[in-house]
Amino acid sequence: MSDQKESFEIYRESVEFHHRFGGKLGLQPRQPIQTTHDLSIQYTPGVAQVCREIAQKPDLVYDLTIKKNTVAVVTDGSAVLGLGNIGPQAALPVMEGKAVLFKEYAGIDAFPICLQTQDIEEIIRTVRYIAPTFAGINLEDISAPRCFVIEERLQDLGIPVFHDDQHGTAIVLLAALINAAKIAGKRMTDLRVVINGSGAAGTSIAHLLLCIGHDPDVCEPVREVIMCDSKGIISQKRQDIQDNPAKSRLALITNRNGREGNLADAVKDCDVFVGVSAPGSLTQDMVRSMNKDPIIFAMANPVPEIMPDEARAAGALIVGTGRSDFPNQVNNVLAFPGIFRGALDSRARVITEKMKLAAARALAACVTEPTVDRVIPSPLEKDTAFKVAAAVAAAVDQDSMQRSIS
Repeated sequence: MSDQKESFEIYRESVEFHHRFGGKLGLQPRQPIQTTHDLSIQYTPGVAQVCREIAQKPDLVYDLTIKKNTVAVVTDGSAVLGLGNIGPQAALPVMEGKAVLFKEYAGIDAFPICLQTQDIEEIIRTVRYIAPTFAGINLEDISAPRCFVIEERLQDLGIPVFHDDQHGTAIVLLAALINAAKIAGKRMTDLRVVINGSGAAGTSIAHLLLCIGHDPDVCEPVREVIMCDSKGIISQKRQDIQDNPAKSRLALITNRNGREGNLADAVKDCDVFVGVSAPGSLTQDMVRSMNKDPIIFAMANPVPEIMPDEARAAGALIVGTGRSDFPNQVNNVLAFPGIFRGALDSRARVITEKMKLAAARALAACVTEPTVDRVIPSPLEKDTAFKVAAAVAAAVDQDSMQRSIS
């Protein structure tokens, strides 16, 4: 009951805060205009020469305008937090918040773009139309499977396009798992992992843990991933997924031993549970059926798949959640500001699998002495973003060198 009262208090304070300030963002000029000379330099007639130079050499737009350091946070409001399809206007407070995090953690100027459409083609066209202003696009809170199509179709935009709900979650989860496995004395390549939830985050986590799209010489895939949705284990035998391309693809890369049944059947004799699903879906009996010293990442918000004290009482060695009031918070803010900072600083055109892996490893390395209550940095450790950025930029440089050699 105390947790519930605390949540209500936070909700009330948040509404009051937003009323007081009228949102969380504002724009400020780099220099104030105080004289006619200031006006001549920043606007007419001086700005005409700036336009001419960019027209002659388009890449100068990065040096002479806000494009160099500006990211668009784009949503259609179809999958906002745990609130669902609440539409673009109700999604705006979240997008504003995301923009604040970009600025606070990585010094990036981000602007919320909430679209009055949920049509895939219209979203893709709109992002293409607005791209000249931005150095990167952060797709946010767009429901699966549409988010997969939108992100994939925009990879030729010439600037990084990154769906944070997919990849940010996966990167932070991998970082936490790297350290958790060390504490448990288990090798990544020996881990059997169950992922409950086959949406955007669950799908990306599966791909990253299995090293799909990665060079096998630099990536350590886990031994096995079993995916579950609301109807149980995803397998090639399930007739109800035959018309679902996203789940059909998951069935091809996961569950290689052909398990069938429900979540309880999936977690038996497994090492890791990853929850991106529904509150209370993992029981203590399920935890007890797992291998010794199981690792639990129950990330449903605000109520996790199992509460940390219950998981530990059932034998869990390490427990992480999506909440800030428990240890080991898997929070995307540990990933996306640094990833975009590194991408923008290196003028990357896309965010590659190598960059994602570099971000996860750098994030894991930020915890020099992992413990059961600290397998991932605190979201308040803002210097983490610049360590991640350096690793991402280095990965971009490696890719550039390899391309020039080839």
